[in-house]
Amino acid sequence: MDRETRVFAERHFRGLHGCLPGGACRTPERADFIEKPDSFSYADFFKGYLLPNLPCVFSSAFTEGWGSRRHWVTRSGKPDFDYLLQKYGDMVVPVANCGVQEYNSNPKEHMPLRDYISYWKEYIQENYSSPRGCLYLKDWHLCRQGGLPQHGPDSCPVIPLSVGIHRVSPMEDVYTLPVYFSSDWLNEYWDTLNVDDYRFVYMGPAGTWSPFHADIFRSFSWSVNICGRKKWLLFPPGQEEALRDRHGSLPYDVTSPALLDTRLYPSHMHCEPPLEITQEAGEMLFVPSGWHHQVHNLRELQAVQQEIHEWRDTMLDWHHHCQVIMKSCSGINYKEFYHFLKIIAERRLLTLADGADTGKPEGACGAGLGPQQAAFDISRIAEVLASVTANPDFQRVDTSTFSLQPGDLLQQLEEAVAASLSL
Repeated sequence: MDRETRVFAERHFRGLHGCLPGGACRTPERADFIEKPDSFSYADFFKGYLLPNLPCVFSSAFTEGWGSRRHWVTRSGKPDFDYLLQKYGDMVVPVANCGVQEYNSNPKEHMPLRDYISYWKEYIQENYSSPRGCLYLKDWHLCRQGGLPQHGPDSCPVIPLSVGIHRVSPMEDVYTLPVYFSSDWLNEYWDTLNVDDYRFVYMGPAGTWSPFHADIFRSFSWSVNICGRKKWLLFPPGQEEALRDRHGSLPYDVTSPALLDTRLYPSHMHCEPPLEITQEAGEMLFVPSGWHHQVHNLRELQAVQQEIHEWRDTMLDWHHHCQVIMKSCSGINYKEFYHFLKIIAERRLLTLADGADTGKPEGACGAGLGPQQAAFDISRIAEVLASVTANPDFQRVDTSTFSLQPGDLLQQLEEAVAASLSL
């Protein structure tokens, strides 16, 4: 990030006055297609798509040097089963049954990749059917499981075969992390803990799919098809509210005829048609923050509190139990969210100090992050942290064991923001 882009971004957020835009966003008529890597800068992406929260598609020219596009695919454009078996055949992978609904997701089992590929071949030979159902390899942590460097794959093929890469980072014989996605707070946090990540491989035959959902914590994501084609139905933030049924639940399948039943889905008539994108082999799709596209709706603290409100007066330490339930449902609570912010903040403060002390140019300070990007991230973390610490529910959290008190961290960040004005 250069200074002009940072100033532009900070002006954008000041214009929001600390609030997110209200109401449902309109669905764009189409997603922009970015043709040439050489003529599309980080600043172009940041200003044109990341800040306004709009999707775009990058051409296959952006991924033509990837090893996975050479090694994972045959000359005819199909998955190279022999290579995949030789390289990853003994790895155990998660497999979902797309034909079975379990709540608003699919039941999963685990099997060696070689067994899944055997099923895949049989499924094709039997005219895309199997008594075992339609099985989809999804949420495979290849980078973590295989000892690969960080960042990972996603694909939801709609015709013949599809393999994809989702949120991936440099690995010479697999992929190269695009500069546009080098600031990745979630995976940076998990990399520091060395416990988990949000980098996944998806692969499967025609007919496999993922139910309607928004990405974890409403984060943005990016996805590359290694081969095959992928159909996306995307709804801008707020449009999903019109898709809720009379009980307030989001649908499992947005293409189901059941949504036309106004008794079950009374607001569906007010929902705009989704943005439909067909992603070709090699193309990279940017999915903006909060855009629903398949279903996995994360429950938040307010929803938990509403559901167990009747026990508030009789349950000992009710607020603590809300935090426990929130973590079990969404994977994180206020304590862990603060720890997440703290880790990213400390890393950005170090990057900012390193750039100031050494005079390194932008992009020279690890993971492609330079002082301008660090300064921008610090200002955003400070704003989020200020909002969190002001929340009454966070104020009930016991912070006595925190290695750095939230108020002290917020003061450090605000001082760094003030000092960075001269950068």
